[in-house]
Amino acid sequence: MSGPQTPARKHTALPKARILIEALPWLTRHQGKTVVVKFGGNAMIDEDLKAAFAQDVVFLHHAGLKPVVVHGGGPQISAQLDKQGLVSEFKAGLRVTTPEAMDVVRMVLAGQVQRELVGLLNQHGPLAVGLTGEDAHTITATKHLPLIDGVPVDIGRVGEVTRIDTGAVKALLEDGRIPVISSIARAEDDGHVYNVNADTAAAALAAALGAETLMVLTDVEGLYEDWPHSDEVISRLTATQLEKLLPDLSSGMVPKMEGCLFAVRNGVNTARVIDGRVPHSILLEIFTDEGIGTMVVPDDRSVTEGK
Repeated sequence: MSGPQTPARKHTALPKARILIEALPWLTRHQGKTVVVKFGGNAMIDEDLKAAFAQDVVFLHHAGLKPVVVHGGGPQISAQLDKQGLVSEFKAGLRVTTPEAMDVVRMVLAGQVQRELVGLLNQHGPLAVGLTGEDAHTITATKHLPLIDGVPVDIGRVGEVTRIDTGAVKALLEDGRIPVISSIARAEDDGHVYNVNADTAAAALAAALGAETLMVLTDVEGLYEDWPHSDEVISRLTATQLEKLLPDLSSGMVPKMEGCLFAVRNGVNTARVIDGRVPHSILLEIFTDEGIGTMVVPDDRSVTEGK
């Protein structure tokens, strides 16, 4: 016969208590702070990951943070274009957006992806409110002409953010809601509606809101040290260190890391690229000592400082 159990051995929930205690300093630090989360990648497609994402965002809300969600919808847009017999074409890493394609982009982002995400969040209470960048002039853009081989190229209704109006978003946050924003923008000058890269839109919103952090979900573990020769992830780096790496990054990572760079150079305390394929990656990054992914900090902060 084994001897009597110690009190600690009886309580199988003790590891859960330790996890909660580990989260305490981060809960205290982030209390009342705005967190902008860019929702994308595999987390948008996998049903379990979508549900976990919604739980994470609601947890942030109930933990006293102010989450703002920004999303695109590349796979869903491509599927709908295909269904309508329209070709998906990309130049300089951006979707060529004809007027016909823009109608599909608008319909999919505001009418499908956003509705599903708002519904998932609202399973946990009357929290989420959806809007697009058009609403209340939240995002204003002008036509973006990317350089290809040094020459500006017209890729249609693709926008470059020129202005952010945070009024509607702040009003929702003050009312205890979770804004869910589609990356569509109103035109600066020509009356059109523009498709804006969601990473870029999230970074611009984070800066305009004075967010504590920007979190970008991806389908990789973070920024790799020497890809493809190594899969070692850089856990932290400064804005200047990131700027030096930008020319050598893969095309898919460029808008994400440019967004992180813009955010920390415009008042956001930290910007993080995290693996959206990991369930509850947001909570792991914000509320644990180790964190996951890659964190970018302003130049005046040491890369060894706490989160």
